[in-house]
Amino acid sequence: MTIPRPPIPPPPGAPMSGHAPLAGLAPVEMPGGASADSQGASTAHANGATHDMPLSGGTDAAAAAANAFDAPVKHRRRPSLQGVLRRTHLRLAVSAVVLAAVSLTLVAWIALRVYAENNLLLLGRSLAYTVEAAVVFGDRVAAQEAIAMIANEEDVVQVRVLDAHGAQFALWRRPDGGALATLERAVADVALPGPVTLPIRHDGDVVGHIEVQGQGHQFFVFLLSGVGGVLACLLVTFAVATVLAKRMHRDIVKPLRALAEVAHAVRRERAFHQRVAATPLAELKELGDDFNALLDEFEGWQNHLRAQNATLAHQANHDPLTGLPNRAYFETRLAQALSDAHELGTHVALLYLDSDRFKDINDHLGHDAGDAVLIAIAERLRQPLREGDLVARLGGDEFAVMLPGVRQTSNAVRLAQSLLVSMEKPIALPGGGEIVTSMSIGVALYPTHAPDAPALLRMADAAMYQAKRAGVGTWHVAETPKG
Repeated sequence: MTIPRPPIPPPPGAPMSGHAPLAGLAPVEMPGGASADSQGASTAHANGATHDMPLSGGTDAAAAAANAFDAPVKHRRRPSLQGVLRRTHLRLAVSAVVLAAVSLTLVAWIALRVYAENNLLLLGRSLAYTVEAAVVFGDRVAAQEAIAMIANEEDVVQVRVLDAHGAQFALWRRPDGGALATLERAVADVALPGPVTLPIRHDGDVVGHIEVQGQGHQFFVFLLSGVGGVLACLLVTFAVATVLAKRMHRDIVKPLRALAEVAHAVRRERAFHQRVAATPLAELKELGDDFNALLDEFEGWQNHLRAQNATLAHQANHDPLTGLPNRAYFETRLAQALSDAHELGTHVALLYLDSDRFKDINDHLGHDAGDAVLIAIAERLRQPLREGDLVARLGGDEFAVMLPGVRQTSNAVRLAQSLLVSMEKPIALPGGGEIVTSMSIGVALYPTHAPDAPALLRMADAAMYQAKRAGVGTWHVAETPKG
């Protein structure tokens, strides 16, 4: 990659393009074998705008690095506890079986090797005694028949008789039994001792030698039996490990999975009422008890928070003295009721109530008496209402009653008259004594008198003041707007 030098301004009178470098300045050789002059010749013609040329090597490397960081990272799936326990049981069982099999095989091989060697020695002595006379008298046929008769019943592959000079006198070899016999001989050559050579004596003199070579058939059968036994043990081990893994799954994994399911339900659904069932294992039972105790605390905190939130919500929407909904809550419900009435094509009546002479009661009898009057008014306003109606304290001695679903103004007027009658009953005061108060009521109907909630409140309020001007303990219906 060649980084070009900035263009050198030409001397006065020189052409603006294709100028040569100044004398005495050698070309700057950059990595990659290119010179700065070779770049300068092309970039000077482009009005010196060499910084706009991309550096391909650095850009490719940066892009490759960015792609490497942007490539999704593949997370390896974590093994399950059940799988880990199953594999652990299987590995331990297989290791124990293999170790025991190898140990027993080694001990058996040593014992069998000693047994085979002793057997060959005994067989060799017996054959030497049998062929002694044949060797002394030079009867090869008799020697051949004698060794064939004995060796054919023994686990030997070859018997050779040598005379006193070491020349072969007689030879017996077991016929070729095919691939299995070849395999047996190969195993015998590796695992069993080599041929046994014993002298043939006559009257104390050595008249020849006999050489006996074992076949290895018994060892091969033992080896196959051992391998079969190991495989059978492995199968039994696998079955036992599977049973133990299932039992472990029942005793350990299943309770842990149940605990995890409860934890997930608590985290996702906030289901603090769920509990972990007891398990027979002491450690898991202790863990479950601690987890359940923690859930008890969480559930208690959650219930406490819910109760606090409900209390705060009630306090935010209700008047603390009378327990009635406050103005903000009433206006929200009124707007919703008008919206529903607009969709259904029904009416909503609004009664605006104000206590007569309440200021005089507060000033002359005290605030406790005023509070008692407000509480009594609130209780009497609740009694005749239907389900779905709403009464609220708007502030001071002002109250409002919402009547959704009324058919006409006369229904609201009848309720207003009933409320005025209920006010005629004396109200008991805290310090003793009684007082009789009255109310002025303004009645407005949606959509007859107003198209929305604020306008309906204003119309009912204005009607209430009209009732006050007419006299205490009266009601007045809002006037229908003209046009």
